[in-house]
Amino acid sequence: MDNKKIREFKVGDFIEGFFLIKSLDCKTSSNNKSFLDMTLTDKTGEINAKLWDSNPEDESVFSENQLIKVRGSITEWQGRLQLKIMRIRPATKDDGLSIEDYVQTAPEKPEVMYNEIMKYIDKIENQDIHKIVSKIIKESRDRLLFYPAAKSNHHAVRGGLLYHIVTMLKAAEKLSEIYTHLNTDLLFAGVMLHDIAKLDEMDASELGIVSEYTTEGQLLGHIIQGIKKIEGIAEEIGADKEISTLLQHMILSHHYEPEFGSPKKPMIPEAELLHYLDIIDARMYDMEKAVEGVKPGDFSEKVWSLENRKIYKSVLNIK
Repeated sequence: MDNKKIREFKVGDFIEGFFLIKSLDCKTSSNNKSFLDMTLTDKTGEINAKLWDSNPEDESVFSENQLIKVRGSITEWQGRLQLKIMRIRPATKDDGLSIEDYVQTAPEKPEVMYNEIMKYIDKIENQDIHKIVSKIIKESRDRLLFYPAAKSNHHAVRGGLLYHIVTMLKAAEKLSEIYTHLNTDLLFAGVMLHDIAKLDEMDASELGIVSEYTTEGQLLGHIIQGIKKIEGIAEEIGADKEISTLLQHMILSHHYEPEFGSPKKPMIPEAELLHYLDIIDARMYDMEKAVEGVKPGDFSEKVWSLENRKIYKSVLNIK
């Protein structure tokens, strides 16, 4: 029986260890029996887990954001690893665990990342843009310190939204040195605000785990919520109408396609670049996560967010 971390799991492993329940759902199988469908996590990753033939007592004992001890085997389903649970129990005080040790987090401290964002705000020279961005970011500080950028997919870790913004800002600054016609005030503002309404779109615990989407988040989505926020703040401070419109366009168009939530494609170069910065950062993050724990020369399991591609870990020592 192996006491491995999730990123070390391989098909055929028999494992025993402690994990955090990130999500839990009671479902019914094709033979009309109940089972628990869970996502379990530790510091290194997450895995889908099944407790087959569950009973009502199981459903009342286990819940999201709960530490548990599990014994089971690692199988594969539709190209992804899955944990078949054989034995399970809630963790107790006698186990001496700290829940923070089982939560995936961004690689940098939240306070450091937040301060980094504030430095970029200081670089914004246009007073209307500076006031809008500064007010929104400062009012969002407490939640930004722990919010993920998504429920699953890219940057779905504690502090993930901050990390996503900071890495995009760094990339935006470098590219603006090449494409010197860009307005960096507008570009930096777009990066900082493009996903800011995810704070209102999702309900997340201080562990950085999203339990569900809010009612407004489901009905409107973070793009519409974001432009509403910008418009409201712009009117409040008396900002120039065109400044407000340009910022709203940045947010409105950053998903590029109508089927992904953007009714307009980018019509200014800063908005075009914002879209690709978002795509690049999301994919680089997912690719990096995919090969964590993978030996050089091997492939990862299939990554859903990357069109179910397997990612190869090169034997080259890239620095």
